Amino acid sequence: MATLLGPESLWMGGKKRTRNRNILSRIRQSQIAGRGFSRGTQLPEALLQERDKRAKWHGIPVLLQELYESSHLNSDFTHTHTVLKELSSLLSMEAMSFVTEDRKTAQESTFPNTYTFGLFGGVDLLVELLMRPTLTTLQKPKMNDDLVKDCLSVLYNCCICTEGVTKSLASRDDFVLFLFTLMTHKKTFLQTATLIEDILGVKKEMIQLEWIPNLSGLVQSFDQQQLANFCRILSVTISEPDVGNDDKHTLLAKNAQQKRNTSPSRAEVNQVTLLNIPGFIERLCNLATRKVSEATGTSNFLQELEEWYTWLDNTLVLDALMQIATDEAEHSSTESSDESTLATIPLRHRLPQSMKIVHEIMYKVEVLYVLCVLLMGRQRNQVHKMLAEFRLIPGLNNLFDKLIWRKYTTSNHVVHGQNENCDCSPEISFKIQFLRLLQSFSDHHENKYLLLNAQELNELSAISLKANIPEVEALVNTDRSLVCDGKKGLLTRILTVMKREPPDSSFRFWQARAVESFLRGATSYADQMFLLKRGLLEHILFCIIDSGCKSRDVLQSYFDLLGELMKFNIDAFKRFNKYVNTEEKFQVFLTQINSSLVDSNMLVRCIVLSLDRFESQTEDVKVVEVLSECCLLSYMARVENRLSFLFRLVNIINVQTLTQENVSCLNTSLVILMLARRRDKLPFYLNALREKEYAEKYPGCLLNNFHNLLRFWQHHYLNKDKDSTCLENSSCIPFSFWKETVSVLLGEDRTSPCAIIGYIDEPYMELDRDLLED
Repeated sequence: MATLLGPESLWMGGKKRTRNRNILSRIRQSQIAGRGFSRGTQLPEALLQERDKRAKWHGIPVLLQELYESSHLNSDFTHTHTVLKELSSLLSMEAMSFVTEDRKTAQESTFPNTYTFGLFGGVDLLVELLMRPTLTTLQKPKMNDDLVKDCLSVLYNCCICTEGVTKSLASRDDFVLFLFTLMTHKKTFLQTATLIEDILGVKKEMIQLEWIPNLSGLVQSFDQQQLANFCRILSVTISEPDVGNDDKHTLLAKNAQQKRNTSPSRAEVNQVTLLNIPGFIERLCNLATRKVSEATGTSNFLQELEEWYTWLDNTLVLDALMQIATDEAEHSSTESSDESTLATIPLRHRLPQSMKIVHEIMYKVEVLYVLCVLLMGRQRNQVHKMLAEFRLIPGLNNLFDKLIWRKYTTSNHVVHGQNENCDCSPEISFKIQFLRLLQSFSDHHENKYLLLNAQELNELSAISLKANIPEVEALVNTDRSLVCDGKKGLLTRILTVMKREPPDSSFRFWQARAVESFLRGATSYADQMFLLKRGLLEHILFCIIDSGCKSRDVLQSYFDLLGELMKFNIDAFKRFNKYVNTEEKFQVFLTQINSSLVDSNMLVRCIVLSLDRFESQTEDVKVVEVLSECCLLSYMARVENRLSFLFRLVNIINVQTLTQENVSCLNTSLVILMLARRRDKLPFYLNALREKEYAEKYPGCLLNNFHNLLRFWQHHYLNKDKDSTCLENSSCIPFSFWKETVSVLLGEDRTSPCAIIGYIDEPYMELDRDLLED
């Protein structure tokens, strides 16, 4: 079959082709002139009919003329709807083909009917038709919901099948805001929401939620399902625009962007707007924690989910089928949930049951995402208070075994083959979003203790009492009525499932991040011991040394978690030495650390800090014993090993390549030098850097680079209270000492033994170059 390039390619012969091009030229000229939907009506109907059959336009231009003429102000829209249905039938199969066959290229040639519809002004006509009630002060013509619904469906078909339609609609702010008013009608809500989601996804400038007429009333009018669907739209309006992978985007560029944008972003303003809607957060918490269909217990649910999701990759199709399934269920007898009975029913007859479960899971993903974004915003404390009050954490804990992490057997566990670790299925997306939410909830916040139950809180108190140390204030202040119910809290449940995951499972990364966030902040001996007693350290060491795990992301998350778990904890180092009980194991461990310092430097920092503290506690017999026996502490105690780490940490980064991911290397190098300064060893370390340069025959290379990095450090950290607090809490070194050490290193007196400039020979100095300004 010949490739279709548009209507003109179907006419053969010079005269016919020329005449057709003249028609198309007139259409396009009228489009440029701004006549919009009327451009198809400017052509004689006889001419359109004459060319229709040869061009294979399937009567679309003539139908559009009928649609235009029948939709005047005094019309009752009966004939209009009839014509629209005829047009819709010509376009719907192309849209379904696009959704089910993933045909996302060569749109004009692949979907000729939709292309013709847009070419002759169909999109503009439908927009005008929908908005007509807002354009007149006279008695408004009445359009029934079915007509509005069909208009929206055709527009959506055009968006997915014809390139540029979505962007064109997105450029019309009046139309975008008008669409929100259609969400008040239950019958048109689904089509409206899906079209808005598509349009906002390509809109150049983020919409301001406060522009939406009566937003608060609109949201409060939604039922729970509508609100869950609305979260798909909200996720676009409260997230900062994607400027590439956050970890890969350089800090230099981010700082410059923040310097230009001093006022709150639109996403931040939208977050505040949402928080001001009465009852909004409470309803999201109810959505996130409500129980799913009783069918979740069936053994073949996961297989059904996999089969259906291979083609249900479009939210409109999913929601439409859900609507059909719900209607069918209402008119059919109650289906048995008995597993033996269900297994004998063909898959197509189980659609209503499966669709309801998929539906609920997908909406929970969207709800959790919105809550997660709000938790990371400027109003974090306000959001935290509300999530605690509305018992989000206990609610999620009650769903954990039945929905979030059901117990599978080998026979019914979904295997994704090559895409096993992708986050594209609803089931996987739900788990990852759940773990991301817990990470955001726990990170540097006293509400983290809500992840435990009352018995586990008592255990923490007992650990503190036994160690003769005061309880953490946040633990004492925790409202026991808001903690988890049941035999286990969420944190303990995550530890349990983490140990069962395959070595390279992508879930391990997110599980480790969630647990690490519980430990981050000011180091708590009781928190560490709570996790050590549950075998977490041995499990991490098994994964790093013995499991054969190759995933750098998983290994990095375990290095970070191990660092938080062991920091300043002599019992943890004793346990480490008991597990790593051979030279072979220790060398494997060191190889993993040295294979990527960007991934492992937080653990290196933990060991250096812990060693420094233990060396000041030599009156404690237990500490002295572990110091003399622990292979890890003995290794780091050798100055040549600390210098080796320092050389590489300074060498693997520079100002232009600093990111959120690798800036920790700079801070770890600073920790090594701060501790050296405390012991009056700073000149020794700086001279060692100088000697390393000359040995490598690159004089000035390391020290010039380090000087520039420290200048950036001042620029980056001295104006950020949150970041500076994190540095202080994680190291137990006052931030004033951080600042003072950097100032000393950047001193301009060449005779100072602690200034970098004194160790760079004049011919190799590059300090006059202002990289920060560049």
